Amino acid sequence: MDLKKWTLGIVAGVVLLSSAPTANASAPYESYIYNYYAEAVAIPAPYLPSKSISGTDFGAGSFKEPKDMYVSKEGLIYVLDSGNNRIVVADSDWKLVRILTEFDNNGKTDGFNNPEGIFVKDDRIYVADTENQRVVVLSTEGMLIRVIQKPQSDVLPQSFAFYPRKITVDNANRVFVIARGIFEGIMQFDEQDRFIGYVGTIKIKSNPTDLLWRKFATKAQREKMALYVPTEFASVDIDSKGFVYATNIDPGSDVPIKRLNPSGEDVLKRYGNLPVKGDVRFPIYGAMNGPSKLTDIKVLDNGKYIALDSLRGRLFTYDGEGNMLYMFGGMGNQLGTFKSPAAVEAIGDSIVVLDRGAARIVLFETTEFGQKVNDAVAYHYNGDEDNAANAWREVLRLNANYDIAYIGIGKALLMEKRSGEAISYFKQGMNRKYYSTAFKQHRKELMKENVGTFLTSLVILLLAWIAFKIWRTWRRRRIDRRAQFD
Repeated sequence: MDLKKWTLGIVAGVVLLSSAPTANASAPYESYIYNYYAEAVAIPAPYLPSKSISGTDFGAGSFKEPKDMYVSKEGLIYVLDSGNNRIVVADSDWKLVRILTEFDNNGKTDGFNNPEGIFVKDDRIYVADTENQRVVVLSTEGMLIRVIQKPQSDVLPQSFAFYPRKITVDNANRVFVIARGIFEGIMQFDEQDRFIGYVGTIKIKSNPTDLLWRKFATKAQREKMALYVPTEFASVDIDSKGFVYATNIDPGSDVPIKRLNPSGEDVLKRYGNLPVKGDVRFPIYGAMNGPSKLTDIKVLDNGKYIALDSLRGRLFTYDGEGNMLYMFGGMGNQLGTFKSPAAVEAIGDSIVVLDRGAARIVLFETTEFGQKVNDAVAYHYNGDEDNAANAWREVLRLNANYDIAYIGIGKALLMEKRSGEAISYFKQGMNRKYYSTAFKQHRKELMKENVGTFLTSLVILLLAWIAFKIWRTWRRRRIDRRAQFD
């Protein structure tokens, strides 16, 4: 009888263990964040791949070298099928809506030639028609509205060739274009399609050793050395406030992600412990060596944004203060990994990635961990620190090594004037700035709470000292009088 119970217990335990869900059970990649010491720390997968969609699944035939994708406010998915020179439009249920391959241009049938970028705003489709050297603006039905041709300006050389690659549009209908071979920055066009200059010039950090060598090298040696020429921007997006987000893949750049205000100044917040640049530690040899190549960026809700690393197929999500929230994705042939990722978009809480190499779209859904992190960030962004703290506690329940959660709880406690408790959370989150702030506030609170006791004690001590002085004087005089009589 005992043997039978023992056997049944083992079988039941095996069944329970095999059925227990794990965070990364279905993920073909390892998710992580970086701690204060720039060490990769494993975390539960924030997103898991749920499906792969090809052009055939749309009923539009196979994609060929798709290079960009955009999801409109209405939930329509626009895929720029560059190799087939067309735009495939689907609804949020992944059902085909229409295919745009040609349009009427002043009575003539016109089309695209290897387009590389697409953006949709106010029922207008903006297409970077790269090899035709123009930007084409269509209605959502495919009717031609206007064409932005090669700009005419005194600041442009006579030999300038206009090859637009990526595009976005702000609330004032200014068009921002990343063009091939343009190192001065992002090109701007006003609502009359006039070129009005560049924004966001990339600054290059030179290698001190190379600069020293260049100083002492001969003329022939200097001519053979590589010039420090800034690279082009790689991608561009815009938030609801009109700030332009852009990435570049220059390995010499310390700021591969920028947030540009209307004056062209970089105002991206970088308050985290580490740079906003994807991987901060990486191999220096091999096919995937070097820093992340952030070839696309998507602005999410509540101040978040996600950057796509085409080198290692990873997606890095940051909050509005520059803290890395999580990473997921990778290179490979399994669902959830990529051959050559080209673009990233969001559909509600889901993330979609266009894989140019595999000619497909991969859909990612949030896990419990990822949703709790997103909820906490949203509460904090909207000033609801109480609910943010509760959400961060749920995050810590799922992963006790998540530094940002400790910092988030500490901020909420600080807002509640509970600085003494906040100090311990900031210490666990390794945040010196907020730890110092909490310490100073706690010191002030202690002084404020105990100032009455301190002043009362001081008065008592003063009165006691005065009484002692009076008593000592009286006693001395009494002794002197006795001495006189003796």
